[in-house]
Amino acid sequence: MSSNDPTPQFGAMLADSARLMRKRFDQRLRFTGSTRAQWHAIFKISKQEGMKQAELADALEVEPITLTRLLDRMEEGGWVERQADPNDRRARLLFLTDKARDALGPMRLLAEEIFEEALAGLDPAEREQLMHLLMRVRTNLSKGENDE
Repeated sequence: MSSNDPTPQFGAMLADSARLMRKRFDQRLRFTGSTRAQWHAIFKISKQEGMKQAELADALEVEPITLTRLLDRMEEGGWVERQADPNDRRARLLFLTDKARDALGPMRLLAEEIFEEALAGLDPAEREQLMHLLMRVRTNLSKGENDE
């Protein structure tokens, strides 16, 4: 490995880029009175309304108790509704409120603005190559993920 090989810095660069993206989302979301975690949950629920809380916890990779507290705040804020599962009295099904549905469009635009900021200076071919390479990295890391 030569001294010009970027491989040793790969993890740090990827982690720092992700950190800066999260920070930018937090800065931009501050005006909405909600958090990145809440918006992540809203986007996941919007893809599958009526999902169980346990399914959302898995999708967000958080502990069920952490999700319960998050959903408590979201329900109080009028973003989500929890309904009893008619097939499993222990489970709760998640639905977005009209308030959350109405906010999805503007939030998608906000995300696009942040992504555009992150990709500024990259031409379309470079953007496509970056996405292709990141997908290969993700595929490499996903292999054997369920073997643990």
